[in-house]
Amino acid sequence: MITLLIILTITILLFIWGKFPPDVVALISMITLFLTGILTAEEALSGFSNATVIMIAALFIIGEGLSRTGWTAIAGQRFVSWAKKSVPKLLVIVTLGASVLSGFVSNTGTVAALLPVTVSAAWNAGTLPSKLLMPVAFGSNTGGLLTLTGTPPNIIASNTLIENNLEGFSFFEFSLIGLPLLLITILYFRYVGYRLMPSNTTKEKPVDIDVEMHKWIENYSVGDNLYRLRIRSMSPLINTKIEDWDFEGKHNVSVMRLKRRHPSPLKQKVPQFVELPDPDTEMRYHDIITVKGQAEDVDKLVLKFSLGVIPTPVEMDTLKNELINQEVGMAEMFISPNSIFVGRVINLGHYLKQTGVQLLAASRDNRPLTGKIKMEAGDAFVIRGTWENIETLKSLYENVVISGRPESMAKNVAQLTTRSYIAMGTLILLIALLVFKVLPGAMAALICAGIMMLTRCVPITKAYKGISWTSVVMIAAMIPMGLALQKTGVAQMAAEGLVEVLGSVHPTALLAGIFLLTTAFSQTINNSATAVLMAPIALIAANSLGVSPKPYLITVAVSASTAFLTPVGTTTNAMVLSAGGYSFMDYVRVGGPLLLLFFITTVLVVPLVWNF
Repeated sequence: MITLLIILTITILLFIWGKFPPDVVALISMITLFLTGILTAEEALSGFSNATVIMIAALFIIGEGLSRTGWTAIAGQRFVSWAKKSVPKLLVIVTLGASVLSGFVSNTGTVAALLPVTVSAAWNAGTLPSKLLMPVAFGSNTGGLLTLTGTPPNIIASNTLIENNLEGFSFFEFSLIGLPLLLITILYFRYVGYRLMPSNTTKEKPVDIDVEMHKWIENYSVGDNLYRLRIRSMSPLINTKIEDWDFEGKHNVSVMRLKRRHPSPLKQKVPQFVELPDPDTEMRYHDIITVKGQAEDVDKLVLKFSLGVIPTPVEMDTLKNELINQEVGMAEMFISPNSIFVGRVINLGHYLKQTGVQLLAASRDNRPLTGKIKMEAGDAFVIRGTWENIETLKSLYENVVISGRPESMAKNVAQLTTRSYIAMGTLILLIALLVFKVLPGAMAALICAGIMMLTRCVPITKAYKGISWTSVVMIAAMIPMGLALQKTGVAQMAAEGLVEVLGSVHPTALLAGIFLLTTAFSQTINNSATAVLMAPIALIAANSLGVSPKPYLITVAVSASTAFLTPVGTTTNAMVLSAGGYSFMDYVRVGGPLLLLFFITTVLVVPLVWNF
């Protein structure tokens, strides 16, 4: 017991110090438990086969699918548009939006989606990001208490009951305490928290597609020389392939996109798009092709192939919808002196054969270039291609610089496609499987994650990147600590201490003690690790007192999500730290009163809903 307490103390101190990543600290702790003989090798590694860990990893993939298919971006933008210019209304909406989203998407994914639109909305509404970002972070933590899968501590608390042959919590059971806490959070920020939040100026600016598109229009004239041409009934292009005509070589025109009427008469208003058409793409009657080329070259093309010209206004929203979507995006590329591109002569609109990325527009010395150009060191290009190909361009071509964060921008495309509805259907399927207990939670999550990958809502190559491995490994490595606490009797001793000191007073006093102890841990240790440590203690304490463990495990889940006093307690707090320009004391000043409200509400409401 003494050895274990020393290991636990050092682990907590390392978490607080922050010198090493939390997953590394957890792994060191796990290995030390084995080397000191407290746990066997099988026990030390048991966390990596735990159903909770598998389920959490799968949920990251599902959340990634919702983000990549536009749902989180659309939700975030919709919340902001409802508020218009009202700062108080915007504050309520972003807090509520973060809460609702995080009930179904990971807290980290929720904040990642809402952070850029919240910052943009703050500027548009005439306020500072520091006035809105902390409510988003705290709101996402609170929203995780609305559903079973909203946050890992909920799953850990439920699985603790199941592993001890007791009935776990249902999918929406957490909302019985989550909804009152959500209402309190919104009212607190609306009338009290807003006045406590700092007015910090910061130059941090997340990726914003509208801002990027405006820059490209202004600096590169990216909308110039774009034309939409309709294939008429007499055109020789009908039923031929793009490669048959060598548009780039013979006509100095590049085909960028093809829009086609749906074959079903009932769905004629729902067009189909072929982004970045390849040489084998077949053209049909009434297709609309978007091309890039000089006006005189396009005029010749129109006359030669009997094409109709459709006006293409150079407006930001029009160009954004024409050039950027869930599959295809844009970025800036800069040529360095040693690049293989220096000296090459190209037409703007040219495709790089190895990646299929298009050189859409160019600028030299801050002046847009047109037509055929000889590439020089320092030239800047706007490139267009699939998000994946833009990401891999850097590894294929040396001495080129890709500016910006295409991967982040891809997740902020607010458009819905067929895959978007598949992703939403998958989320609904997961909820149904969990609500009706058709399958164990881990299996249900794995099946739905598999659907996300097989339907390419999340590309298989990106699925593992969407998982927060730091969180997953840390949880898996900390689970043996909970086992060690039980094996050595430390958990039993702590539970008996709580029961002896507080249980004799009243079961509610014991519940209050569990809340305070858990929230103390959660301020410096990840909420999942805190739940892993406290869940068995709460269970043993309830059993020792001879009362139902449910109210105590609900309290563990709630208090593990109350890391309001420090920026290191949760990933979401850390995510808004820089963007909001917050200091450590900002969290204490704003989070302290909210934590007190959570404590009072939990102690009053939990015993009424879950009887002892």
